[in-house]
Amino acid sequence: MKKSLDRRNFLKLSAAGAAGSILAGSGTLHASALRNTKPEGSNGIIYRTLGKTGIRVPVVNLGVMRVDNPRIVTMALDGGMKFLDTAYSYQNGRNEEMLGELLKDRPRDSYYIATKIRGENEEQLMGQFDVSMKRLQLDYVDILHFHRPTAEQTLDPELLSVFKKIKESGRAKFLGVSTHSNEPEVIRAVIKSNVYDVVLTSYNFRMEYYADLKKAVAEANAAGIGVIAQKTMAGAYWDRERNDPINTKAALKFVLQDENVHTSIPGVTAFHELEDNFEVNKDISMTEQEIKDLRLDEQTAGMFCLGCEKCIAQCPQKLPVPDIMRSYMYAYGYRDLSLARETMDSLSLNADACGNCTSCSVKCVQGFNVAQKIRDIDRIRHIPSDFLT
Repeated sequence: MKKSLDRRNFLKLSAAGAAGSILAGSGTLHASALRNTKPEGSNGIIYRTLGKTGIRVPVVNLGVMRVDNPRIVTMALDGGMKFLDTAYSYQNGRNEEMLGELLKDRPRDSYYIATKIRGENEEQLMGQFDVSMKRLQLDYVDILHFHRPTAEQTLDPELLSVFKKIKESGRAKFLGVSTHSNEPEVIRAVIKSNVYDVVLTSYNFRMEYYADLKKAVAEANAAGIGVIAQKTMAGAYWDRERNDPINTKAALKFVLQDENVHTSIPGVTAFHELEDNFEVNKDISMTEQEIKDLRLDEQTAGMFCLGCEKCIAQCPQKLPVPDIMRSYMYAYGYRDLSLARETMDSLSLNADACGNCTSCSVKCVQGFNVAQKIRDIDRIRHIPSDFLT
């Protein structure tokens, strides 16, 4: 389709243009042409500044969401990563509790930490934040994110007042918004708010509206908003059977070619994944083979859902299809069955999500077989939770 081909050509040109050119002799996309990426000190790690916060961090840090081994966090910090990302909801609170125990013996100025809360009123937001702070055993967090609001919620005066109150109390140094659906719209709402300092956004080579997202990220940077990338791995595998892995190092490097992305928080569950990220922290240049590995001119759907929400209006049951697809990715891409089950349980679905439908009317813009994916992941709700831990 012409639209897809235009997208892929844009992606390939963007990847090359971000660093000047792919040099025919070396076959390498050079990071040295990017601004604000010079290594600091003797460790060779590339740092960027997180917008107007002034926080200077490595280009790759640690998303703690799926980490259940504190040694991974210790290794990340000892290896030069300085920024940790968690949330009130991760692992039903165990994630924050694990960090609280681990960090209490570390100097507070040796790391930065962000957590996220989600709610529709002051009571819900403040209640979650108070619990998060107790779990983390901290007097303050460096960044507090409003977790996955709509663009309208991002600008809601009542909700904005809650976050401003928290910042004024000193318990959050900076405020942010996290988003992995309709990202350009949310990013522009963040800019318009004049309240938030940071945006945490999905950003990867699979996104159909990459051009608009890249433009919105540039607008955020120009407004002094710190930009953090998540979901950089785009599902980690091309296929449900996990026989065809995505080159996640290449995927991460691709995102970091955009100089307006200040840092990233890829999730890891194994030490070898962390080692790969250590390497990217010191070298974000891309070889021609790495660019080929991303299959920019193919139509493989993969497992990353855009979160565009166009499917919801098409579904007679008005199912939260993007959230279900995210759970599918957690199960079949990341092989994190506990997180997949936790996500499905949070959606308050009927006993059989698609039980009232004999055929599916949803047409996914990425070509997902939505009905099949829902049938596959819906089975996880019938497995005892203790089998999945």
